[in-house]
Amino acid sequence: MSVVAEGVETYAQMEFLRQLNCDHVQGYYFARPMPWGQLVQFLRNQRQSACL
Repeated sequence: MSVVAEGVETYAQMEFLRQLNCDHVQGYYFARPMPWGQLVQFLRNQRQSACL
């Protein structure tokens, strides 16, 4: 079973879930909802940052 935690808004929540070995997390801590074009640019920026 894979677990997805939704609604993560703080570092403390994310860290707690990480310690519980939660498989996936999502929420405002990572990004607010955004239009498609903005999402594409956001993901490109994340990809470039990961390669540095």
